[in-house]
Amino acid sequence: MKITAALTLLATGTTTAFAPANTIRHSTSLSMAENNDMSQALPFLPRPKLLDGALAGDVGFDPLGFGGADMASLTQMREAEIKHGRLAMLAAVGWPLAELYDRSIASFLGLQPALTSSGASPSLLNGGLDKIEPDYWVIVASVAGLAELASSEAKEDNGKNYIPGDCGFDPLNLMPTDKEGAKAMQTKEIKHGRIAMMAILGYVVQEALYRSPVTDETPFFFKSLL
Repeated sequence: MKITAALTLLATGTTTAFAPANTIRHSTSLSMAENNDMSQALPFLPRPKLLDGALAGDVGFDPLGFGGADMASLTQMREAEIKHGRLAMLAAVGWPLAELYDRSIASFLGLQPALTSSGASPSLLNGGLDKIEPDYWVIVASVAGLAELASSEAKEDNGKNYIPGDCGFDPLNLMPTDKEGAKAMQTKEIKHGRIAMMAILGYVVQEALYRSPVTDETPFFFKSLL
């Protein structure tokens, strides 16, 4: 039985060795084309046509079709994703810092703490937003408006070369000047933004369920470092 199996394998290998090279290349090309048509994030689903890898962080993940049917819709959604990601990165840091240091800072400045009675950051589910001064919301709205104006000006100035989310803000010159380095930096930003959005969702759900600050529920993430 073993000899028969060995002879069969040998014959198969010999036949393959003498197969026409162009046939092998053709099948390989077809295989590569099929792989390119499949989503990198979800290999069992076809890749959305617009998600061809040109955008930073694009791995063909859009199972619900939020990207739209044209480039204008895709660009708009990418810009929204980047802006939400940037806000989430700020919030992912600011949320636990507020729970750790708001009381001590408020006491030092002679102000009332802005945290809830349980010590959690104020939010829609936690409550406590009534403690936030109106001046704060005016400042937030003003900064958001300035950012939108800068983004609109960048769109007009750059035209087709406009990069979604680019508002010309880079005081530390962190963005590389070469195309490859710039795309790598954009990929890092979008990935960190996506993780931050998931982190904020985790904060909200955890505090809504357990009714206690996230810094108390998972102190090893925060108090051991801060």
